[in-house]
Amino acid sequence: MMMMMMMMMMMMTTTTTTTTTMMMMMMMMMMMTTTTTTTTMMMMMMMMMMMMMMMMTTTTMMMMILWNQQVQTDRTIPNNKPDIIICDNEKRTCMSIDVAISGDRNVIKKEAEKILKYKDLTIEIQCMWNVKRKVIPVIICVTGTISKSFRKYVSNIPGNHKVKELQKTAILGTAHILRKVLM
Repeated sequence: MMMMMMMMMMMMTTTTTTTTTMMMMMMMMMMMTTTTTTTTMMMMMMMMMMMMMMMMTTTTMMMMILWNQQVQTDRTIPNNKPDIIICDNEKRTCMSIDVAISGDRNVIKKEAEKILKYKDLTIEIQCMWNVKRKVIPVIICVTGTISKSFRKYVSNIPGNHKVKELQKTAILGTAHILRKVLM
């Protein structure tokens, strides 16, 4: 425990004031929780360290990728947790990517649902973060069926994506699930 406190003190000398405040809170928490077990204490420390790492995102980064995180907004918005958020600070753009493997053939209907689902969040983030924002639905049917606009949506995502590979992954995942259920 003493070793952890020393490591945290060393980290405080090289970090920002927000991070320093978080570390001070962790140290105070460690001192106050003398009755908790070592495992519980370690888990709490790990959680706090993970929270600190999430808070260390700054505006000097070129690109920020958030996965499975809620977006804090001024208004209460029910759908504020897209699957992936990619913010490009140089281009001042932000993309919400929502991925789904549809069980039926209504891929186009599912795409429209995903776009409408995050419409309020899109408007709110444009106002708060002052960025251009778009929602990118990535919907594939369990049999690999895609919509006509799928290639257009995937081309907006940074990186090299092969549509055939995405379809193959969906089909192989379906086959794996069927094998497990039927055997």
